[in-house]
Amino acid sequence: MTLAALWYPTDKCFIDGRWQPPANGKTLPLENPSTGQVIGQIARGSKDDIDAAVAAATAARTGDWGHLPAFERGRLLGHMGRLVLSHVDQLAEIEATDVGKPLKQARADVLALARYLEFYGGAADKIMGETIPYLNGYTVYTLREPHGVTGHIIPWNYPMQIIGRSVGAALAMGNACVLKPAEEACLTALAFAAIADEAGFPRGAINVVPGLGTEAGAALSEHSGVQHISFTGSVPVGGLIQTAAARNVVPVTLELGGKSPQLVFEDADLDAALPYLVNAGIQNAGQTCSASSRLLVHRSIHDQLLDRLAARYRALRVGPAMSDLDLGPLISANQKSIVAGYLAKGRDLECAAKGEISQSAPTGGHYIAPTLLAGVAPDHTLARDEIFGPVQVVIPFDDEEQAIAIANGTDFGLVASIWTNSGARQMRAAKAIRAGQIFINNYGAGGGVELPFGGIGKSGHGREKGFEALYGFSTLKTIAALHN
Repeated sequence: MTLAALWYPTDKCFIDGRWQPPANGKTLPLENPSTGQVIGQIARGSKDDIDAAVAAATAARTGDWGHLPAFERGRLLGHMGRLVLSHVDQLAEIEATDVGKPLKQARADVLALARYLEFYGGAADKIMGETIPYLNGYTVYTLREPHGVTGHIIPWNYPMQIIGRSVGAALAMGNACVLKPAEEACLTALAFAAIADEAGFPRGAINVVPGLGTEAGAALSEHSGVQHISFTGSVPVGGLIQTAAARNVVPVTLELGGKSPQLVFEDADLDAALPYLVNAGIQNAGQTCSASSRLLVHRSIHDQLLDRLAARYRALRVGPAMSDLDLGPLISANQKSIVAGYLAKGRDLECAAKGEISQSAPTGGHYIAPTLLAGVAPDHTLARDEIFGPVQVVIPFDDEEQAIAIANGTDFGLVASIWTNSGARQMRAAKAIRAGQIFINNYGAGGGVELPFGGIGKSGHGREKGFEALYGFSTLKTIAALHN
């Protein structure tokens, strides 16, 4: 893919319905992680661009966008979803090139974005208030209203999916949005702006400002004209954003990653579990907030399952995004260095198996072979830290109580999976494990656009996806009318 083939500019911001060069005239290099080569430039947006975007969004809220009835907002979102599907092959190629994920995974992300837009388009006019029984002589009811201008700071690992679940929900509620995509991968965020423009969204409803997190991202999170911030990314940056937003007393939705376990009990159906146990850890080269990086296995089946896991790992192949193998590269040289550093800390562990980096992988790409580690103590660094790479650890346990204690033994609480045929154990464990999503005899439930998603502890707070996201992007107003 060449940037010249794109139908929108990559070195500009999209503000107030127009493509504009960044106010400072600066750009940032755009790298292809499969090759390590610079393939173009993106805008290096600054505070001035964020100011302009927030002003445009504010005007949209009091202008054409703010006056649209909910069903018209829904129609626009639905139309945009159809336009996304009309660009599915091109968007998949753009995302694969930009992020480094295999083409089939990028295509799934395009379909997920379309599904989010369809879902929130259909939900836009279905957010109801309620009447509340109260004192005689009063009629009391509630309304859900948009916050106003919402800021969205998204990561590089799943740009399209996270735009869909965040910006899509905010637009459905009638907010006007300012989106700051990650500087490592923002091509499909810019494509989103181009498609929104094609769909006919009023000027200022959607604004996209690429740039560095320390510049454009910081300016957005501390902006006094923003009424809500949504952020997906690391714990340290999430803390900085929440601190900045707190100065303006602005609510924040944070999704900050995890160290998600899968608990495999002695009565589990291993044939059914095996694909989930592996794929949930290596998807997008393990660069997934909800990746299953800990496999907790009952000791009675540990050796048997480890052998089967190892066989699957040895069959995994890593290569360029367009080769469409099992895994692509990591996003950057820095991320590769971080993951390699963790593997160095695990030299004392048993390496049960590794995948293979394809001979077709360019030497400048950021490749790491998927690695399965066994004999891992629950308090080992690799069993507690989010590595954000294709590394899974296998931890044995002796009974249900110990398994739950290990599952809850990190600072994170995003996702967990329970593999057992005992209905009673399923319910006990699901209630006892501290996580925002629990899957029983599966992992991920096929993506689940409709399913509320978010964490506890250092995995963040607030919920995205489903109707819960719509509630989060709105504020509740209570009206009490006294009858004369």
